[in-house]
Amino acid sequence: MVKIMKKILIIDDEKAIRSTLKEILEFEKYSVDDAENGLKGIELARQNDYDLIFCDIKMPKMDGLNFLEKIKSYEIKCPIIMISGHGSIDTAVKALKEGAYDYIQKPLDLNRILTSVRNAIETNIIKKENISLKSKIKKKEKTTIIGESNEIKIVKEIIDKVANTDARVLITGSNGVGKELVAKQLHQNSNRNKNRFVEINCAAIPSELIESELFGHEKGSFTSANKQKIGKFELANQGTLFLDEVGDMSLSAQAKVLRALQENKITRVGGDKAIIVNTRIIAATNKNLKEEIKNGNFREDLYHRLNVIPIHVPSLNERKTDIPLLTDYFIEEICKEQGRQKKEILKNAYKELTKINWTGNIRELRNVIERLIILTDNKIEAKDVLKYGNIN
Repeated sequence: MVKIMKKILIIDDEKAIRSTLKEILEFEKYSVDDAENGLKGIELARQNDYDLIFCDIKMPKMDGLNFLEKIKSYEIKCPIIMISGHGSIDTAVKALKEGAYDYIQKPLDLNRILTSVRNAIETNIIKKENISLKSKIKKKEKTTIIGESNEIKIVKEIIDKVANTDARVLITGSNGVGKELVAKQLHQNSNRNKNRFVEINCAAIPSELIESELFGHEKGSFTSANKQKIGKFELANQGTLFLDEVGDMSLSAQAKVLRALQENKITRVGGDKAIIVNTRIIAATNKNLKEEIKNGNFREDLYHRLNVIPIHVPSLNERKTDIPLLTDYFIEEICKEQGRQKKEILKNAYKELTKINWTGNIRELRNVIERLIILTDNKIEAKDVLKYGNIN
């Protein structure tokens, strides 16, 4: 069995320190990269999956404490050992509070370094194993698309075919049909599922803030920008970004999204540095985007960029044969959530549920089932559906 070398990054503005540390660690069979400042260190940390990072406290351009803060904002999970020749107890305490694994003062002691390296890497391995175990448990709890109707089978087939590609997907359908569930299923079945699924509701964010939410902003870029913010595109790097209600996005934001899709780069509001992102885009809308294009509300070039794989999610009225399966699923889920014994439902109740005009789709059905569970006695019968099913 081939043993994979553990990767370590050294960040220090003193070349002699970098060279000495690198020589020691490579002798111990570690793979080592080095950087002369925090900015270069951030760049390498984002591009590589390191098992450990050494970082000096006092450096030009970006010091060690700022580096720690930045690493946390990018959600890079890696132990960091801080090193300093100008340290104090206060500095050490601050570094450890900010998330550093250890703090070592210069001149560096060989045994202290190697002991800390081994302990940090072993701790990181255990953390990764725990995360992997939690991920496996989560997979068992994954949300699935319920239904066996021909209409929903078509949706499932498309998901199976395109999930493991990076093709952009545009999901259409009325409110409450489960567009978000389709997006999550695409992510869960993809090779990006170990990374983040980030969602943003474009209709829920004011037009003047949408660009900051999507692309982030630099400190001082506008009145309330008290600190730097990482946007959704960066947060979803290596994962999936779900643009819900994309038809409600402002035209100026659409232009920037189009550029991001064309170049795989974004620029934070108030910044001038292009940041490379590798993000899969899934978009959803309840609007007719072709009509929105005609009315000048949506860019045609962005529409064609997003609409590589179209998925239309049918309304509940179009798939009424799925109502018994969905009802059983919701009864079990809701009773479990509320700590109730699972409630029995009679066949005549299913029949009455299929007669309802479900303008609110799956969301409305779930609300009605919850209402029936709470308001009925031992069993859900047809008379209960007639009594409580159409309360407005």
